[in-house]
Amino acid sequence: MSMQDREGDFVWYELMTDNADAAQEFYGSLLGWDFTSGDAPGIDYRLGSMTDTEVVGVMQLTPEMHEGGARPAWIGYIAVTAIDDALTRLEELGGRVLMGPDHMEGVGHMAMVTDPQGALFYLIQTEGEASQSFAKYEARQGHCAWNELVTDDPAAAGAFYSALVGWEKGECMDMGEMGPYQMYAAGDYTLGAMMKRPDAMPVSLWCYYFRVPDIDAARATVERQGGEVVNGPMEIPGGEFVLQGVDPQGAMFSLIGKRGE
Repeated sequence: MSMQDREGDFVWYELMTDNADAAQEFYGSLLGWDFTSGDAPGIDYRLGSMTDTEVVGVMQLTPEMHEGGARPAWIGYIAVTAIDDALTRLEELGGRVLMGPDHMEGVGHMAMVTDPQGALFYLIQTEGEASQSFAKYEARQGHCAWNELVTDDPAAAGAFYSALVGWEKGECMDMGEMGPYQMYAAGDYTLGAMMKRPDAMPVSLWCYYFRVPDIDAARATVERQGGEVVNGPMEIPGGEFVLQGVDPQGAMFSLIGKRGE
């Protein structure tokens, strides 16, 4: 079973962007990803790898996608056992199906959806080998380290994902005025947390934290490459630091790492 993705795993992260070349340059220098072109017919799709492991995709938005309301953003994929059952369940629980399900040979059946609070994500019934994009058990540079949902209604969102993909509540941290920071587990590991949306964030959304070796060096790279740091670096429990930024095309991203010695 360990070679397969399990229901509730985050299995892929995809950047939708207006300029795939510029995004590739920005994230390549920031996270050390090497890019190759994917074989998606009719779309400009690139695969970003860390050493030999594919961790992210970068997709150039088409004019049609723009007309449909798509904007630069990172979107995560959550694994399900049976896509049709999951989509039925999602709608019964108050989520919406925006696109799909579509099938891609060797990848799986996927659909773009939102939770009841409007946060965007994909559900995917995967084919092939298990994903390594999210570092479940140990810190891995260039991989996603934490999935954070910033939402209008954390309690309702938590109940939705638990009913949809079986996540269970873990520990909860009190963040004072910002309210509780509720962690969630998928099986035997913690996948991330949910918190109340602050007024500064325009909509409910998922934030994905990618790991860098040195948070201050990463900050300098973000600014040098034309991105903007909007928050941080900020120390978190355990002694690591996080920052939130916006890339040159306007997609929000998050980083986690240690402070250089």
